[in-house]
Amino acid sequence: MRTATLGPAERATALAQLARQELDVLVVGAGVVGAGVALDAATRGLTTGLVEGRDWAAGTSSRSSKLIHGGLRYLEMLDFALVREALKERGLLLERLAPHLVKPVPFLYPLQHRGWERLYAGSGVALYDAMSVSSGHGRGLPLHRHLSRGRALRVAPCLRKDALVGALQYYDAQMDDARFVTTLVRTAASYGAAVANRARVVGFLREGERVVGARVADVEQGTEFEVRARQVVNATGVWTDDTQSMIGERGQFHVRASKGIHLVVPKDRIHSTSGLILRTEKSVLFVIPWGRHWIIGTTDTDWDLDKAHPAASSADIDYLLEHVNTVLATPLTRDDVEGVYAGLRPLLAGESDATSKLSREHTVAHPVPGLVVVAGGKYTTYRVMAKDAVDEAVHALDQRVAGCVTEDVPLAGAEGYRARWNARTGIARRTGLHVARVEHLLNRYGALAEEVVELIAADPRLGEPLPAAEDYLRAEVVYAASHEGARHLDDVLTRRTRISIETFDRGTRSAREAAELMAPVLGWDSGQVEREVEHYEKRVQAERESQRQPDDLTADAARLGAPEIQPL
Repeated sequence: MRTATLGPAERATALAQLARQELDVLVVGAGVVGAGVALDAATRGLTTGLVEGRDWAAGTSSRSSKLIHGGLRYLEMLDFALVREALKERGLLLERLAPHLVKPVPFLYPLQHRGWERLYAGSGVALYDAMSVSSGHGRGLPLHRHLSRGRALRVAPCLRKDALVGALQYYDAQMDDARFVTTLVRTAASYGAAVANRARVVGFLREGERVVGARVADVEQGTEFEVRARQVVNATGVWTDDTQSMIGERGQFHVRASKGIHLVVPKDRIHSTSGLILRTEKSVLFVIPWGRHWIIGTTDTDWDLDKAHPAASSADIDYLLEHVNTVLATPLTRDDVEGVYAGLRPLLAGESDATSKLSREHTVAHPVPGLVVVAGGKYTTYRVMAKDAVDEAVHALDQRVAGCVTEDVPLAGAEGYRARWNARTGIARRTGLHVARVEHLLNRYGALAEEVVELIAADPRLGEPLPAAEDYLRAEVVYAASHEGARHLDDVLTRRTRISIETFDRGTRSAREAAELMAPVLGWDSGQVEREVEHYEKRVQAERESQRQPDDLTADAARLGAPEIQPL
C-alpha cells in the first residue's frame, strides 16, 4: 500500500470529496485523538473525513512532554487500570505500530532518604515493570535497577552529591508528538480518509434534533461548504466545550484546561546519560533527553485564557529552573534556555480545584443523535480513546461494521523500518549522505525516508543542512510542504521540525530560507514569502515578550500581540 501524500493538490481533492459525498463519520479536530479516530474509522471500512481548523497537532498534541509512558505517578494514586492500559499501548507502539517514532528512554529517580524510600519507590517501579511485562508488550524495555550513590553519579555526574543517597533507574518511551500526529493523519489518508487542515468547523447541520454534518470554512480560500455525515465525532480537546456550544445544548461533561510549560536547553548544560525524574511538592518534574537537547517540564496550573496560544510567563520559567536547580551541581540560568513552549491538557472537570488531581481518564458521550464527543485521557492511550469513540458512533449506524483493527495497523513508515535501519550504512554510501544523516531521517520518517532521499537525488542542493538549524536538511522543509500538509512557515519550523524550540534564535535565522524552499511547492509569490517570514518573526517576538511577563494575564496579552497568519 502506497502511503498517502498530503500536498496542495491532495488537499484540494479532499475538500472536494468532503463537499460531494455523505460520510459515515466526520471527525472534527486533528490532534492525536482525532487523527486516531480517523484511522480507526477508515480501517473499519467506513467513509471518513477529518477536518482541522489550523494544522495537524497545532494545539495540545504538539506541546506535550513527548513521552509515551504508563504514568508511574498514577500507581501512587492507585489508578492501576489506567497504568495497565497505558503500558500495553506503550508496548504496542514500541514493538509494532511505530518503532520508527517511539523510542526507549532511561530515567533516573534520585533517592533522598535511606531505607524506607528505596523500598517504597522500588516496589512501585517493580510493579510498573511487572505490569508492563504482563501486558504482553513490555519485553522490549530493560527492567529497572537499583543504584548506589556512586553509581548514580557516574550515570548522572550533573547531580549534586548531597541531592541523593542512591537512585533507581527505569525505562519509558518518547516520541516527537507533532510528527507522530502527522504520521497518523497520513496513515488514515492511506486507508481512504479525506483529510484537510486549515478547514474549520463553524457550525453543525441539524435535521430536527439530529446532527447530520457540519459547515466548514476553508481558511485558506475564505469559502464555506457543507459536509454531510451520518455521525460526527467531536475530538477537539480543550476546545470541546466551545465546539459543543455550536449545537446550543449543554454537554454531559466539561473540559478544563491545565497549562504545562517546558524548557529546552542544550545537551552540554546537563551532564548525564539518563533522563531524570524529580518529585515536586505538586507533582513530578522530568528532565528528558531530546537529541542534542534536554526538555525540562512540566508545570500544572489552571488556564482560562486564550486556548490557541497559551503563554509561558516569567514565573513559570522561574518555577522550573528553581526546582531543577535543587539537584544540579551546576545550576541553569535563563541564558541556558534555548526554547520554551506551553501546552494545555484537556482534563475532565471534577470537584477538585487542583488540576493535578483531575482525572486523566477519558469519556465518550452521545449528547444528541448524530454527535459523539470524546475528551480527556492521555496521549499514550489515544488509540483506546479512538476505538471507544468509533464504537459509540458505530452503535448508531444502521449497518454491520467490523471491529477495531488498529492494534495491528502499523503507522506509515513502520513497515520496513528495521530492515532499512540495518542497511543504513549502505544507504549512506548510495546517497552520499553521512550515516548520521541517514539515521536522523530513519528516526523521523521510517521507511518513508526514501521519499526524502528521492528529493535529494532530484536536487542535490536539498541534501545540504538548513542554515542556522543544521540538524535538519533542506529537503525536509520541501517534503513537509509537498507530502505532510504543511501550509505555512510556522507549520514547518514549529511542528514538522522543532527548529522553533531547538535554536537560541527560535528559528528566525532559518525562516527566510525555509519559506523560499516552500514557495514553489505551495505556489507562493515573493509577497507571500515576505508575509510568512514577517508573521513568524512577530510570533517569536510576541512569545519572547510573554516570557518576560510576571503572570498569566500579562503573558497572555503579550502573546496575543502577534496576529494569526493571513490566508493566501
